[in-house]
Amino acid sequence: MKILVSNDDGVFALGIRALANALAKAGHQVTVVCPDRERSATGHGLTLHEPLRVEQAEGVFAPEVTAWACSGTPSDCVKLALDALLSDKPDFLVSGINHGANLGTDVLYSGTVSAAMEGVLEGVSAIAISLLSGYPNFQPAANFAVELVTELEKQPLRLPVLLNVNIPPVEAAKIQPPVITRQGVRRYFDQFEKRVDPRGRIYYWLAGEVMEEEDAEIPVPAEQASSSPSRNALSKALIEVSQQFMTDVQAIKQNHITITPLQGNLTAYTALTFIDGWKKQSLQNMDQALKSTARTDKIVDKEEKSIKR
Repeated sequence: MKILVSNDDGVFALGIRALANALAKAGHQVTVVCPDRERSATGHGLTLHEPLRVEQAEGVFAPEVTAWACSGTPSDCVKLALDALLSDKPDFLVSGINHGANLGTDVLYSGTVSAAMEGVLEGVSAIAISLLSGYPNFQPAANFAVELVTELEKQPLRLPVLLNVNIPPVEAAKIQPPVITRQGVRRYFDQFEKRVDPRGRIYYWLAGEVMEEEDAEIPVPAEQASSSPSRNALSKALIEVSQQFMTDVQAIKQNHITITPLQGNLTAYTALTFIDGWKKQSLQNMDQALKSTARTDKIVDKEEKSIKR
């Protein structure tokens, strides 16, 4: 298969080298387009106010891998690869191997996951793969990525989702079987260190510490099942899913490889019926307020034109 590889740790990161070389060794046609330096936690950012520059990265990967280093974000790299650098659309996109976890709400900030999502938005099947900090060998993660791509080649997802994969930080023999998980919550104690530079100016350095909980997940409020049949059915379905699948945060603690399907649609479906019931009076009030403001604006506009005359 033709596979596009990207990341957010930069072209010289050990993770992307292990991944691209392993995929090439397995017989795939691999093209790397990734940032020319570390771009972690850039989310789905795009470069709009300066040009993007690319250079071929020679001597970094195996000889059969074609590699480009881009001055932009991970999402820039994927968009540029698909729209300008590649002559043909790739069969698959693999982003990683990230140096550190992308669990729970990490995915909202992750450049690794955003690069994979960019592929999904362009109709390319994608995987984001990360190795938790604390284990220096990326080869088990790279080997798993090759096996996962092989299985997806046999049985394509055919869904607008990416698979977010996290590998536990232990040697291969201690890794537990892969499990399908749902997204949990990974909370942080955000701590800004206050420092003073040599010129006496104050600056801050973000150094958040992760707070992981065994039951860290987005809850399904029980009261949502009380007001309408449709809400009741949705809530029951969500509760059943939560009972069937562990969160990625829970499963990784048991040394499982976690595979979490993610989508770009962020609609909070459990809130739709609440908003629908809330709208009748509240939205009417807002609509009336807007119309009243519009009438006032017209009066002011007429007065200003009259004064100018």
